[in-house]
Amino acid sequence: MNAPKNYLIDMDGVLVAGSRLIPGAEQFIRRLSERGAKYLILTNNSLYTQGDLQHRFRVIGIDIPAANFYTSALATARFLDSQRPKGTAYVLGEAGLTTALHDVGYVLTNMAPDYVVLGETLAFSVEQITQAVRLLRAGSRFVATNPDPSGPGEGGPVPATGAVAALLERASGVRPYFVGKPNPLMMRSALRYLDVHSEDTIMVGDRMDTDIVAGLESGLETILVLTGVTRREQVESYAYRPTHVLNSVAEIEV
Repeated sequence: MNAPKNYLIDMDGVLVAGSRLIPGAEQFIRRLSERGAKYLILTNNSLYTQGDLQHRFRVIGIDIPAANFYTSALATARFLDSQRPKGTAYVLGEAGLTTALHDVGYVLTNMAPDYVVLGETLAFSVEQITQAVRLLRAGSRFVATNPDPSGPGEGGPVPATGAVAALLERASGVRPYFVGKPNPLMMRSALRYLDVHSEDTIMVGDRMDTDIVAGLESGLETILVLTGVTRREQVESYAYRPTHVLNSVAEIEV
């Protein structure tokens, strides 16, 4: 048999919808494991650590190693480490982001930090927002994990990092640098983490404006699945196309 392709797989809308598995997801992951294919499950959500995500998937029915999850928090930490090793940051975010930054040797502080780093969080305070704005105006650089203005919640959409980044930018006059999808930087970071090449890797996602364009700009084969936000008739409105359009991951032949 030919060597299997490697896979970068978006999480929400591809493998899970809220707190339930999408039909065929478990079998798809099993096929990847049986073929010995390398894969990462990608998410722009920076809330959770790799261990948190492993537990979430185990509870809903798939046992996936923690190392097979790659978040925008990890990509952001690797980016900052490449720019200013052992630097300092004021963080608005949760354990997924703070843990990733600590793991690369960053110090978290509100005293003249190199960066203000913004990620998903469960609660913002006016005091935190004010502190971030003042630090940005004083010269700290602005980095955000992803540009998503909203994300999925159990009761409907919830505000996400991009929305809060817009508030901070408007108040401080400092534009953020977004690390997560659709920035190809996250894709290249994931490829290095997995130790594979773009020409041997497929991006699987449900969004044309993040997953597919990021895969395309990174030189990957792309698969759009229709279990998330994009409908088949919407594909024609974009200037670019995915390599394949499938109903779900159940149809992917590994």
